[in-house]
Amino acid sequence: MIRIAHAEDFPRAAALAAALWEHHEPEALVSEFSAMDPASNVIFLAFEEEQAVGFAHCSLRRDYVEGSDRSPTGYLEGIFVLPQFRRRGIAKALLAAGERWAKENGCAQFASDCELENTQSERFHRSLGFAEANRLICFIKPI
Repeated sequence: MIRIAHAEDFPRAAALAAALWEHHEPEALVSEFSAMDPASNVIFLAFEEEQAVGFAHCSLRRDYVEGSDRSPTGYLEGIFVLPQFRRRGIAKALLAAGERWAKENGCAQFASDCELENTQSERFHRSLGFAEANRLICFIKPI
């Protein structure tokens, strides 16, 4: 079962998100989720019986999105399924829920990204119909 997460679900969503974004603490993620504008962000949770086994954070981006020629653009900010529940279509169902939500909110395009070396994520995106829009190297220097 896939459903939208509510405030009481944020600790479960944050535990899953922390497995994806290892440099984030679950408590900080709960705070971030709580502060998000619900008009432009949604968290979906996937359940097997009563256990939360996957999440997807989707947003509506109105700023520039690589490859998009429309605004707003639906955006997959993050998606994660516990390893023991993978290859069952859960991520595909989470993505489909995000795409429906984006379409209901006026989007004609849905975007995402991954790090260049994250070949697993690249394969996932390609397998679900995403086409590469651009490759990017970001720079920073102290001043």
